[in-house]
Amino acid sequence: MAGWLRITLLAALAFVGCGFALLAWRRRWGALWIGMAGLLSAAALSWSGVEPRQNRDWRAEVARTVTADFNADGTVTLHNVRDFRWKTETEAAERWESRTYDPDAITSVDMILSVWGSPLIAHTLVSFGFEDGRHIAFSGEIRKEKGESYSTLGGFFREYELALIAADERDIVHLRTDARGEEVSLYPIDMPADLRRDLFLALLRLGNDLADAPQWYNTATKNCTTVPFRLLRRLTDGAPLDAAVLFSGLLPDYTYRLGVLPDGMSLAEIERRARLGRLGPATEDGVAFSRAMRANWRG
Repeated sequence: MAGWLRITLLAALAFVGCGFALLAWRRRWGALWIGMAGLLSAAALSWSGVEPRQNRDWRAEVARTVTADFNADGTVTLHNVRDFRWKTETEAAERWESRTYDPDAITSVDMILSVWGSPLIAHTLVSFGFEDGRHIAFSGEIRKEKGESYSTLGGFFREYELALIAADERDIVHLRTDARGEEVSLYPIDMPADLRRDLFLALLRLGNDLADAPQWYNTATKNCTTVPFRLLRRLTDGAPLDAAVLFSGLLPDYTYRLGVLPDGMSLAEIERRARLGRLGPATEDGVAFSRAMRANWRG
């Protein structure tokens, strides 16, 4: 939301609030309730009429979103795969690519969690590994405009569009481990081959849908965790609802209880192995970079 518009709205709310306070002080309860009902109705009508858009002045990292072509030979070609090389948390050498993958060659699915503040809240990435050693990570994100900052409250009220980003791990993971210095953990998820494939294709279809008809991000109902969770519920008999859907920092415990984390280890041992730490320079060899990320899980 533009700065001048935000200031205007705050001033209007302050004015209306003073009017309500005056009515309450004079004990004009009927007028107070009518005024509040009218305000809420006007806000609801105004809010429902706001449509998401594609043509804003986006920040570089969300300037494009992933789309896919479903090829006749069963492969898929992803467009707008982000492959930035981050110098700092705000500066990067920008690169967007098209890449082709075989959904039947998916060998692994990993849940990557990035914590930067409260341990209850983490950003969730889903990464797919392929027989040739390549990995591609998906992230549901707010699509920020240039100069725009994140507001949890604004995320409830249609302030941001939803972006689905597909990125090289040297970009999207390295940004969080090294450029931002966040606490990042990688958890291998035990998932049948057909479900791995279906989840991958469902994410690509979502990317195409968002390119055709943008949607609003929502802090509680349409975010980095709920997007893949909803897809999984659609593809299966339904993963049980849990507080971890809202408090994504609880996902390790939730997935452990579901029995989809590595067998034969306590949750504490799994969490110890999952922690990535700083990864060092993002090398030109993407396969080697992704393999090194998973060193704790080999053997």
